[in-house]
Amino acid sequence: MSAIANPRRFFPLLAFIAPILFSSLGVTNSLLAQEDTTITATRQMRNDATAMMPLVKSDFAKQFLSAMMELPSIDGQRVIYRNRETRGAMTESEFIASGLDTTSGFAKREYGEDFYYFTGYGTPVAVARAYDLLGQAGLKSADGMKLVDFGFGSIGQLRGLASLGADVTGIEVEAVFKALYSAPTDTGTIARCKSGGKGNPGHLRAFYGFFPTDSLINSQIGTGYDVFFSKNTLKNGYVHPGREVDPKMLVHLGVDDSTYVKRVYDLLKPGGYFLIYNLHPKYTGPDVEKYIPWSDGRSPFKKELFEQIGFNVLAFDVVDTPAAHEMAKAFGWDKDMDLANDLFAMYTLVQKK
Repeated sequence: MSAIANPRRFFPLLAFIAPILFSSLGVTNSLLAQEDTTITATRQMRNDATAMMPLVKSDFAKQFLSAMMELPSIDGQRVIYRNRETRGAMTESEFIASGLDTTSGFAKREYGEDFYYFTGYGTPVAVARAYDLLGQAGLKSADGMKLVDFGFGSIGQLRGLASLGADVTGIEVEAVFKALYSAPTDTGTIARCKSGGKGNPGHLRAFYGFFPTDSLINSQIGTGYDVFFSKNTLKNGYVHPGREVDPKMLVHLGVDDSTYVKRVYDLLKPGGYFLIYNLHPKYTGPDVEKYIPWSDGRSPFKKELFEQIGFNVLAFDVVDTPAAHEMAKAFGWDKDMDLANDLFAMYTLVQKK
């Protein structure tokens, strides 16, 4: 994401995300939850990947799902000091070094495997539908692939791809994630999973800042990417709301649309893909009393702009709701959510010439 405190996190999408999160943690009315209400995140992801496998068509998505079944367990608790008002966060060692105490507004929090993988969004396996679109468009394998995940939200899918031999870069602005994923084994070289077979290990790195306005990110991110991907971040309602709303609800890119799209274009190698995939609740227009900006899941960038920059537009604002509903039923989201009114999907996919 960019130039904001992330609006997807913690408050505006809470009502939309909470059922998904609870389902992913195994605390719904599903048969699985009835059998074991203390299900771990890694076990839940194995179940989710198994349920999702019949719904994907491409080898790329199937490879990803197999890798998600092998993600490592996270032992113990990650200790983080968080300030909910400023949304600042520090590791325990950073907090001790700062000389602050709890009167400063920072409170000690301990997070285990559930938050490590699910954060505020539920199962990271849910990106499989978007990855399947990439696979169907021509992306064959994660092995050796370079991908940027803009507003990644969880390290789970990044680790899954990296364990297949991919070079994965995540971009986020939330300080809590920077503190959460600060252990030496969280990033860097990622060993191949068994389902990935023989080959080179993968690599994972995470940037925390404001793309594309952060000079440090721009200097280090490099080029030659196969994919620039964003899920639930680049929404038209976030970037171009229909009316004036609380700025905290928005994604402020810090640049105009043309500059942003050109920056993504420059990151990609010829033939590289830019995929925007958005889940959203039922659209509410700007004229209603309770306008919901994040319900507008259209691309924030016009089709003509993509073409002007040099992209081939493969799909533009395509409704993907039926596939999202299939995925939701596979994960058990329908036990807690009125899919007909609460879950819609849309995507845009373009390719660098």
